[in-house]
Amino acid sequence: MTADDIKNHLKQVKYPGFSRDIVSFGLVRSAAFIDGTAKVSLALTTSDPKVPLQLKTEVDQCLRAVPGVKETIIDVAVTPVKSASAPGGTGGNLAGAQRPKGIAHAVAVASGKGGVGKSTFSVNLACAAAQLLEKQGRPGRVGLMDCDIYGPSVPLMMGLNGRPEIEGEGADAMLIPMEHHGVKVMSMGFLVDDNTPVVWRGPMIMKTVQQFVQNVKWGEIDLLLIDLPPGTGDAQLSLVQTLPLDGAVLVTTPQTAATNIARKGGLMFQKVNVPLLGVAENMSYFLDPAGNRHELFGSGGGAATAEKLGTTLLGQVPLLPEIREGGDMGQPIVVRDPQGKAANVFHDIAAGLLNSLNRQPVSQT
Repeated sequence: MTADDIKNHLKQVKYPGFSRDIVSFGLVRSAAFIDGTAKVSLALTTSDPKVPLQLKTEVDQCLRAVPGVKETIIDVAVTPVKSASAPGGTGGNLAGAQRPKGIAHAVAVASGKGGVGKSTFSVNLACAAAQLLEKQGRPGRVGLMDCDIYGPSVPLMMGLNGRPEIEGEGADAMLIPMEHHGVKVMSMGFLVDDNTPVVWRGPMIMKTVQQFVQNVKWGEIDLLLIDLPPGTGDAQLSLVQTLPLDGAVLVTTPQTAATNIARKGGLMFQKVNVPLLGVAENMSYFLDPAGNRHELFGSGGGAATAEKLGTTLLGQVPLLPEIREGGDMGQPIVVRDPQGKAANVFHDIAAGLLNSLNRQPVSQT
């Protein structure tokens, strides 16, 4: 029996809380079979003491069911997760990945389901944060990584097109992010034609996420926002393996159909030790020309989701035609109308997010 044979059997062992196995997660560092004894070494990054014990038990049961295996030796090396609020803390990840030099904070923007306006929210949040930091004398210190592999809409909303430049050659080559509205942007939309659908399986998605983290010259930035596709699939899991996150922001609309799935997305991040920084309620209400408020998708869903996940409601973004129009024009609402009602909401959310990451007040004046 070879090491590969053992690893093939270990593909039956799922990481707690996920449908994905510990081999594809990269947690099996070595495997061997000697004189009837199967030896396995695992490397985890977690603050949950139950996870190593559960995995050790399941690996032992899996291997003992293999014909010819009489004994098992299972070594589990655990690296504690640093708190994102502690000095030098980097948030959680599964495989002990290191954050690229120069990125002070990395935050995922996620949703459970599609259609909640997550990319529109991400674009406006990035521009709002860039405006706040520019007022502090720190221009160009925000990055936006568009990991929505299948439907990259960030380039359109940011008013960007063309191809990013490449610096260097061979293995040392680095993509230079494109920049607009004070935000550095990298997206799959820059790398494929508009009429080319992305039909990829998990390993290709993982490789792309890794390249966006490791082979993009982000430079010195205070905040990297990562716009994730909906759900809890390969892109999300690849990200937490590749880039230590300071936290995640969940985007949902108020109705139960969205909040129930958003809550599952929040539980996924908690499973992999990524702190939840808060919930943003998008399309929260509609204001008619007379100024009357209409709650088209119900009310209270964002607050209820935040309460169930033990986090806070970051803000409520209204449903306004101007927000959609700004995205279609490549002029996000916080850029097109920086003093408007919607922009004020995004500025409040951005200030709260930066404050929670820096633990010091960020002025909006």
